[in-house]
Formats: sequence, C-alpha cells, structure tokens
Amino acid sequence: MITFLFRGLLYVVSAGLGLIAADLLLDGFEIEWDKWWGFVICILIFAILQSVLAPWVGKMATRYAPVLMGGIGIFSTLISLIIVVLLPIGGLRITDLTGWLLGSVIVWLITALGSVLLPLIFLRKKVESAKGARR
Repeated sequence: MITFLFRGLLYVVSAGLGLIAADLLLDGFEIEWDKWWGFVICILIFAILQSVLAPWVGKMATRYAPVLMGGIGIFSTLISLIIVVLLPIGGLRITDLTGWLLGSVIVWLITALGSVLLPLIFLRKKVESAKGARR
C-alpha cells in the first residue's frame, strides 16, 4: 500500500513538473499562479485522468486503429489537458494551437521521464542509507 501511494505521489509530482515545464517553454500554455489552488487541483485531476484514460485509449486504439498505438500517451495527455482546461476551477489556460500540441508533447515527455527517473532517485537514496546502516 505504501508503494502504491509513493508511486502515485511521484506521478503527481511528475505531472506537475510537466505542466510547469510547458508553462516555461510555451507562450500559449499558461499557469495562472494567482489561482495556485486551481493549479494544484488541475495537477491532481490531470494525474487521475491520465491514469484512467491511458489504458482506455490504448484499448480503443487496439480495437479501431492499431497504427495509433505509439501515440497513446500523447493522445491521452491531450484529452486530459482538454478536460482540465474546460473545468471551471482555473489554474491553467491554453490559448493557441501551439500550446495545445507542443504542450501535450512536453507534458507527456516530462511526465514519462519523471515517472521513470524520480523513483530511481528516491530509491537510490533509500538503498544507500540502508547500506550505510548495515556497516
């Protein structure tokens, strides 16, 4: 159970990092920092939607368009961003086509890298501290 919560927390952190990276790199992708609570809710909803939509989109692509299997992560990221931006909670605005398309790619890439690298960083520290305690 602790491992599940830890992985969930790391996924939320990586989703937040992806959204912040897109905000920093693109003009049409804007985090509304004055509505920080809305942004926090956006991160949580985005992470949940991404977790739910990725398998569903994968199943739909397998059934109806197997050629699209490689782009499932980016497509589910785009769907999640559309839903989060349409919610009336504030915190995130995407104003142009570049923001939508490149924002989806950036968020997907940073989230994917974060999902792989963050556990390695935290687990390496835990393994090193366990090794140090044995000596």
